[in-house]
Amino acid sequence: MMVRFLFCLPFWLIAFLSPSFAQSVPDTLQVTTAENSSGEDEEDPAYPEVAESEQDSTQQFFVRFNTDGTASTGNVERVLLQLSSALDWKPSRQFKLSSSPSFIYGTQSNVLAEREFFADIRGSFWHQKQVYGLAFLAWDRSNLRHILNRWTQAAGIGVKIIQRKRAYFSVTNLLLHEVSDFAERADLNVWRNSTRLLGEFAPDKKGKFTITGIVFLQPAISMRNNFRWNGSLAFAYKMSSNLSLRTKFENAYESYVVPGRKTNDFRWTIGLSFQN
Repeated sequence: MMVRFLFCLPFWLIAFLSPSFAQSVPDTLQVTTAENSSGEDEEDPAYPEVAESEQDSTQQFFVRFNTDGTASTGNVERVLLQLSSALDWKPSRQFKLSSSPSFIYGTQSNVLAEREFFADIRGSFWHQKQVYGLAFLAWDRSNLRHILNRWTQAAGIGVKIIQRKRAYFSVTNLLLHEVSDFAERADLNVWRNSTRLLGEFAPDKKGKFTITGIVFLQPAISMRNNFRWNGSLAFAYKMSSNLSLRTKFENAYESYVVPGRKTNDFRWTIGLSFQN
């Protein structure tokens, strides 16, 4: 219950506070030119303080690198290191190319527990519009879940519901095809519906503190009783224009797993984030 509450928290905050953002826009008939310009910058997505890569900003290249981890010693020795990145290139207002590769490595009592690879490439079409198209191809490999190779490809649409300087919320829905090669179980070839909820919110006016929540819901449509979902909730504090301190909660669920593995995995990490 606590994990569900944490995942839902940023979306509730965005929904609750979005009216206050709208009310903060000054009346152009009652302010000076300078005040009006300041108000436009406050709500202009070209100057976002949250979800820079998702919003229609004027920045052509966006790069973010994240390093997170945990460590414990004593009765249980555990080390977890997570490296991830977000890369975006906007050659035009009609097309955006993105990628979010990641690597996770973990040991417990000096025994390898996690070695996860993920790589993808995504294309967004008419990304500056409120409703846009997208398609992606992804590959991942999981030592934790004994997956040798998993290929997914998908296409669909996205809708930007809230797009402001300090608040962003979008929903995407795609038709997804997945092929998973398990080491100790029959391979999986399945079609899914994939829905993503993404929200980012900066509660302070300076935008130093941000809350980011992402949830993926992926029920199978070509197979019964097969469901996947994963989500993350990150709290970040900007120490400089490029460097942030953050903590992240992640949860992943798969109903189809190899024998001896649990269907649910939860991680809590602390680390740094660098972006241009």
